[in-house]
Amino acid sequence: MLGYTISGLVGYRVVAFLLLVAVSVLSMFLGIRAVMLAALLSALIWDFFFIPPRFTFHVDKTEDMLLLLMYFVIALINAVLINRIRKAEQKARDKEEQEKSLKLYNTILNSLSHELRTPISTIIAATDNLQNEQKLTESDKTELVAQISTASLRLNQQVENLLNISRLESGFIKPKKDWSDISELIYTVLHKLEPYLTGHKVHVSIPDSLPLFKIDTGLTAEIIYNLIYNASVHTHAGTVVNLSVACLNENCVITVSDNGIGFPDDVLEKVFEKFYRIDNAKAGGTGLGLSIVKGFTEAQGGTIVLRNNASGGAEFTLTLPAEISYINNLKNE
Repeated sequence: MLGYTISGLVGYRVVAFLLLVAVSVLSMFLGIRAVMLAALLSALIWDFFFIPPRFTFHVDKTEDMLLLLMYFVIALINAVLINRIRKAEQKARDKEEQEKSLKLYNTILNSLSHELRTPISTIIAATDNLQNEQKLTESDKTELVAQISTASLRLNQQVENLLNISRLESGFIKPKKDWSDISELIYTVLHKLEPYLTGHKVHVSIPDSLPLFKIDTGLTAEIIYNLIYNASVHTHAGTVVNLSVACLNENCVITVSDNGIGFPDDVLEKVFEKFYRIDNAKAGGTGLGLSIVKGFTEAQGGTIVLRNNASGGAEFTLTLPAEISYINNLKNE
């Protein structure tokens, strides 16, 4: 229709280029058979509507006949070449995906071979020693039980992280929001983390006037757990971990910071990637904790921001959009 409108100004031969462009565009989205059909139809359309005499398939000039033939050949070659380019690009994408999958598999295998084997070996060795009670003192038994407890918690966390990352990869996470007392939630998480916080100082700042938030308690607990666990594992003993909560513009804002060494500026965005670990990082962990934090945060429509404090250390700011309700209002419902 565009060609028919401007053919009087540009001539019928220029219209052929417009039709050729249309066939080229179609070849980017359709299969080879459909594109070949489009090339044939475009040649017939050019002949019928534009080549004199119009509205007939008869061609008077030998020159126009050759042009029509060349147009059809060029349209077919163009369609075939673009189709081959699409297939080559698809093969390249498939190969890249396979390489990524293989790399991910190797990363998981290497990580699990150490992170799961270590606590399991500890549990087995401690259990074997406990079975030989004749050679153990009460202090030895207490120490072995403590080792089993610590290794069990570590093993449980690694398995929990793997389950959580598989939930994120499946895309089936649907937040189940309910009224939550953030203060109670945080202290419950801190109680679970007590074995890892030995030697660290934890300061919690929660205002008494903080309202109830309607959030997914399970996902939020995992977020807070991984943030504080990450701070406890990757900072030296004596490090102060600060945790504060605020209500800003109907958002639940949770901040976890420390006075450690912080992160290199060039990895502030990379730390949320799966299995990413900073060079020379402290041994331990699979590199899944922060990726789970980001995934669970985004699943609730929130954001997580990491920055380095000017005075030293790192600061994670978690912002979750949430309905709020003060106790008095909740009692009146």
